[in-house]
Amino acid sequence: MRTLDDLDVKGRRVLVRADLNVPLDGETITDDGRIRASVPTIQALAGRGAKVVVCAHLGRPKGQVNPKYSLRPVAARLGELLGQDVAFAADVVGDSARETVEALQEGQVALLENLRYEPGEESKDDAARGAFAEKLAALAELYVGDGFGAVHRKHASVYDVPKLLPHAAGGLIVAEVEVLRRLTEDTERPYVVVLGGAKVSDKLGVIANLLTKVDRLLIGGGMAYTFLKAQGHEVGRSLLQEDQLDQVRGFLDEAGRRGVDLVLPVDVLAATGFAADAEHDVVEATAIPADREGLDIGPKTRELFASKLADAKTVFWNGPMGVFEFDAFSGGTRAVAEALIGSGAFTVVGGGDSAAAVRRLGLPEDGFSHISTGGGASLEYLEGKTLPGLAALED
Repeated sequence: MRTLDDLDVKGRRVLVRADLNVPLDGETITDDGRIRASVPTIQALAGRGAKVVVCAHLGRPKGQVNPKYSLRPVAARLGELLGQDVAFAADVVGDSARETVEALQEGQVALLENLRYEPGEESKDDAARGAFAEKLAALAELYVGDGFGAVHRKHASVYDVPKLLPHAAGGLIVAEVEVLRRLTEDTERPYVVVLGGAKVSDKLGVIANLLTKVDRLLIGGGMAYTFLKAQGHEVGRSLLQEDQLDQVRGFLDEAGRRGVDLVLPVDVLAATGFAADAEHDVVEATAIPADREGLDIGPKTRELFASKLADAKTVFWNGPMGVFEFDAFSGGTRAVAEALIGSGAFTVVGGGDSAAAVRRLGLPEDGFSHISTGGGASLEYLEGKTLPGLAALED
């Protein structure tokens, strides 16, 4: 895979596919982690005299122009972080984009409007996607893929454009791939994976693959209740995927056969409803009242999980342990994060809600070895899948 060092960028237009898909409250960015992660590559290119054209998506406008998903606030924040003005194109491949790009001088940066305003970006039709990719590629002379959070998508800006231009991987993608290789090749043991989040179905492939590789698998979050139910326990009104029970029983059997220590919660915070101020009690995980729902792992489970992490040499964590957005149910996620920080292990936070939780809970980002910018992409990599965006960069 070529890197920035392999490209002669001075005076040339370089299209950078970044991941700037940040959460917005109106026009206010509530977590700028992905923008900050994109800055080093953009800065490196601008510093070498490139005319930098950044493209990215935001949300799911589904091929329609929707002001709610405009990247304009992102352009302003990117400019603040770069310490220079970022020109903003009001469209993706139209007149505004062409005029904005043509006006760039060496070392200057522009951001195109939301890629997903264009139906061709996400099209399943190769011809439609390719036609849009040609228009996008026409804006530049070189391509740099740096949006790790999108490399598992076969989208025009990720998969098709690098086939049309000389290309390289940006610093963020290089760093992400190096980290993920450490989780899949010659991994230092004990190797512990902590999985949480809402649904087992989102992580079927990665669980199946990890059971062949890890020493311990700790399960928390909403997905834990499907595991508990699969063991025959009452889970009340907790989140449950009935259609996954047979699959989960298979995972439990497979873990037993392989000698993998699959650890489930022993107690939970059982609440009267899904609300920040819901009444709740600590109950045994095997005896959740029928009229209650588990919203976080309990204190005994927090201690248990911390003990299972204490001697780890490698840890991958993806998915919160509870509804961390509600302060009353954020303690389990905080406990796991703090156990990772204190473990001395090589610790990887697998993007998505886990990364958001670290920032929301005010935990030190440098307390972890790596915080991924791509939850879905990192899971698919660990699942053993070929990621279209990486495959395109390796060509």
